[in-house]
Amino acid sequence: MCQFFSCVSDGKGKVMYFDWKLRKKCLSGELSYNPDSHTSIADYFGYKGAAEDKLNKWEYNPLTSLLDADQINTTDDRLKVTKFIGRLNWKKIIPQLVIKPIIHPFKDKQRKQITQKDLDLLVAWASVRASVWDSVWDSVWASVRASVWDSVWDSVWDSVQDSVRASVWDSVRASAGAYTGSFFDLPKWVYVKHDRNHYPFQSAVDLWERGIVPSFDGKIWRLHAADGIIWEGTISSGKAIRNI
Repeated sequence: MCQFFSCVSDGKGKVMYFDWKLRKKCLSGELSYNPDSHTSIADYFGYKGAAEDKLNKWEYNPLTSLLDADQINTTDDRLKVTKFIGRLNWKKIIPQLVIKPIIHPFKDKQRKQITQKDLDLLVAWASVRASVWDSVWDSVWASVRASVWDSVWDSVWDSVQDSVRASVWDSVRASAGAYTGSFFDLPKWVYVKHDRNHYPFQSAVDLWERGIVPSFDGKIWRLHAADGIIWEGTISSGKAIRNI
C-alpha cells in the first residue's frame, strides 16, 4: 500500500516525487493522479506501462525517518536516495504537515500528579470529543489527501497500541485521533466551532503530551497514565468532580 511519502528512483540516485505544486493539481482534479502512488509518479515522469518496472519504489516516513524499499527493480541506490530525501524541504511537499517527534503518553512510568489544569483540559476535551474523528479526517482529507493522514495516524497509533488495554481502546483512539490532527497546521477544522488558526482538540494533545489519556464509559470519566487510572469522576456544569 502506497503511503506518504512515496517516491521512485532510477537506480542512479535520481529521485522522482510529487511536490506541493503537483499535489495541489491532484487535489483540484487538474491531474488525475494519486500523488503517493508509485504507478502515478512513474507515469507522470514518463515511465509509462512496463517502463515502471525499471524504477525502484520507495516509501519514507518523515516523522520516523524510516525509508522502506517497496520494490527494487534495478541497481539499489538506497544511499543516494537517503541522502536526497535528507535534503528535502517538507514545507515544499506538504506545507500543512508539522514535523515533530511522536510522544508516547505511557512511556514515562513516573506517577502523575493531577493538577487543576489537567482537569480543565479534561472539561475542554469532553466538550469537543464527539466531533474529533469526522473533523480531523475530513479536514485533512480535503487539504492533503488520505495517504498523508494514514501515514501520520499509523505512526501515532503504532507508538501506543501495544500499551493500551482493550477496555479503553475506543477512548484512546479518540485521543490518538486528536493527537494525529496536531501534526497538521490548518486554519479551519470542519464540524466544530473554534477560533481561526486555533486547533480545537488541543486539550487532548496537551493531556497526551503530559502522559495522560482520558476515557469515558458514558457515565464516568477516567484519566489513564502509565501506572493505571489516576483520576475518575464526572463532569457537571463545566467542572470535573472527583468520585469519592
